[in-house]
Amino acid sequence: MDNVRVRFAPSPTGPLHIGGVRTALFNYLFAKKHNGTFILRIEDTDQTRYVANAEQYIIDALNWCNIPFDEGPDKNEKFGPYRQSERKQIYKQYSDKLIEKEKAYYCFDTPEELNFHRKDHEEKGKTFIYNWHNREKLTNSISLSKEEVQQRIANGDKYVVRFKMHDPTKDTLDTISTTDIIRGQVSFKTALLDDKILFKSDGMPTYHLANIVDDHLMEISHVIRGEEWLPSLPLHIALYKAFDWEMPEFAHLPLILKPVGKGKLSKRDGDKLGFPVFPLKYINETTGDISRGYKEDGYFADAFINMLALLGWNPGTEQEIFTLEELCNTFSLDRVSKSGAKFNPDKTKWFNQQYMMKKPDAELAELFTVILQEKGISSKKDYVKKVISLIKERATFITDFWDLSSFFFEAPTVYDEKAIRKNWKEGTSDLMEQLISILETIRNFNSQNIETNVKDWITSKEIGFGKVMQPLRLCLVGAMKGPHLFDIAEMIGKKETILRINNAIDNLK
Repeated sequence: MDNVRVRFAPSPTGPLHIGGVRTALFNYLFAKKHNGTFILRIEDTDQTRYVANAEQYIIDALNWCNIPFDEGPDKNEKFGPYRQSERKQIYKQYSDKLIEKEKAYYCFDTPEELNFHRKDHEEKGKTFIYNWHNREKLTNSISLSKEEVQQRIANGDKYVVRFKMHDPTKDTLDTISTTDIIRGQVSFKTALLDDKILFKSDGMPTYHLANIVDDHLMEISHVIRGEEWLPSLPLHIALYKAFDWEMPEFAHLPLILKPVGKGKLSKRDGDKLGFPVFPLKYINETTGDISRGYKEDGYFADAFINMLALLGWNPGTEQEIFTLEELCNTFSLDRVSKSGAKFNPDKTKWFNQQYMMKKPDAELAELFTVILQEKGISSKKDYVKKVISLIKERATFITDFWDLSSFFFEAPTVYDEKAIRKNWKEGTSDLMEQLISILETIRNFNSQNIETNVKDWITSKEIGFGKVMQPLRLCLVGAMKGPHLFDIAEMIGKKETILRINNAIDNLK
């Protein structure tokens, strides 16, 4: 496939939803699979919803996900600028071309006039659509003379430019059709389509005109976007034909659905069920509200991306864990589903746990050291690395490490009440004192030697293993948790092991 050029074109109206991240990801994977170019374009034509820090958030999110754009704002601007607000004059030229070709027209209808028509239609049980059916009865350059139109423009009357959609009574085109890579043949009846606004009265283009012009000028080969844009497809096809331009190929991705119930995944679902719907934490500068992010919640970027890739795409095998390189090599649009993909928060955690297991202990130790330092604990890297090796299979997030390993760094000061009642019986203190005597005789204090000596003593005394091992774990950990007991003893050392047993005897007898 030659010269593949795809684009991710978000609006900077707030934080980037994971549905948007998945759209960016699928564009990125498709581009890399075909040695193509992944473009970021900021579609900020709706200035009323513009949020100042949203563009940087989008860029930061793509970078954290390791799917950076090849061309975009302030980067390799081959067809720049890449912010639509900086391309207004370009769109005006193409709007004028459509008017010259009589494919678009000026409309001077006031909001009051349009509201009158809507209410009039409602009273008659009809729906008002601004199109072939009534355009000649409304206040526009089709119903007005050229002189009236010129005079209105000269007077500064407000106007919009609408696209002149096909009139099924005057031409034979009753449907607009194309082949979508994911959905196959899609068709739309022209009689039901309205004359969409292309240029607004504030001098800004609408999404529809800017989108088509930019895709053409930036030589976009494939438009991969969410299915919410499917209703706009007939207009976009008609615009390409009106300009006599070659169309890109289209692929409309399925929605990401909420975990419970029906409908599209929203921030409200995340807030209700306790998971993020944004890649990074987002602070609303107006309200001060803070929205959680996957990064700050402790997810690895590669686990997050792996999870997203399988929301709506099936590799055709049982494989679930993919590196980004493997995803680039394996991804294909013909294996993207038409139906929505239900989001599963527990599966997302599973992916993170799988990536936790694959991470080198040294890398995890670096991350955990930050948490230790915040708690005022200084420990050698090799020691932290060894701790990680013993506990990471039980962890889902780096933040789990402290609860799983605190006893490696500080002696317990409280003991689990339920464990005390169950395991610290009459005579337990005497057994622990005898155990200290055994531990003191062990010269090479490693896990295997400790285990051999302790178990030999237990066997020789004909004591039940549980009567010694359970209280010993309570002494060293403070609760009935943790990895192999003798690994803990080796890690904290003979002196600390004996000290903790004595502390327990003093506190629990």
